[in-house]
Amino acid sequence: MKKRKKENKRRRGWQMVTLCISTTMVLVLLGVVMISVFSARNASVYMQENVEVTVYLNDTLSAADGGAMARQLSARPYAKQVRFFTKEQMCQKVAVEIGVDQVDAWSIAVPEIDINVNAAYANVDSLKKVAAELLKNEAVMDVTYPQDQISGMNRILNPLMTVLLVLAGLLIFICYTLINNSVQLGIYARRFSIHTMKLVGARWGFIRRPFLKKAIMVGLISAVVACVLLGGAVLWLYKFDPGVVDVVTPTVLIATGIAVFLFGFVIMVLCTLLSVNRFLRMTAGELFKV
Repeated sequence: MKKRKKENKRRRGWQMVTLCISTTMVLVLLGVVMISVFSARNASVYMQENVEVTVYLNDTLSAADGGAMARQLSARPYAKQVRFFTKEQMCQKVAVEIGVDQVDAWSIAVPEIDINVNAAYANVDSLKKVAAELLKNEAVMDVTYPQDQISGMNRILNPLMTVLLVLAGLLIFICYTLINNSVQLGIYARRFSIHTMKLVGARWGFIRRPFLKKAIMVGLISAVVACVLLGGAVLWLYKFDPGVVDVVTPTVLIATGIAVFLFGFVIMVLCTLLSVNRFLRMTAGELFKV
């Protein structure tokens, strides 16, 4: 009798380890999907906020007036970052870029303001309105922005984000299915124990309690291990390319960690409740047919 109890205990222990491993793998997959979606969004915003609007100013505009104008533009809703370059600074820049001497560069250089726009304004229609507003100022000679680049970028980024969101939804459903199947297999092995407890008068809440405790423990352990694995993978990527932090930001990691914990906890508890209730509703004859 003791030997049988010990074997049952060992078997349940291995079932819990197996369930933890399978749940961890599923949560890691979920974490990878979450990081991919958030990172793709950050990459999209990063590219859009690198769109630069160049404002060419009148040659006669003083440095003080140009600086004041730049400060005014920085308060506009479309401005992410504003940089003002005096005629002297542009002269040096032109001389280096086209390889001419300072005298020739001075004759063609004009003060300018470079504006990096917010992601919401990184489209042709919005920038046309921005350019029209800027050209109303008499100090502005011309306004340019990479129209073809912006159109091409938006043609790629918008469908890409849609595909990633659909893929994320599909993978979340797959994750739920895998966890649900793993939980059902574990509870299926104890279906007769559930029925025996029901026959001796145990309440459903009393029968469910140990299963729910196990589900919570497995969910939390799996979530912790999954977060450690995901964090280690991101750290490994950071060592190879420190620039990855611009896309996989701390906010992305925190959001992913919260999602993994919530998904692990909620799905484990939900799947356990559904599976236990299913066997509780069955009669003795039905238990032999499943």
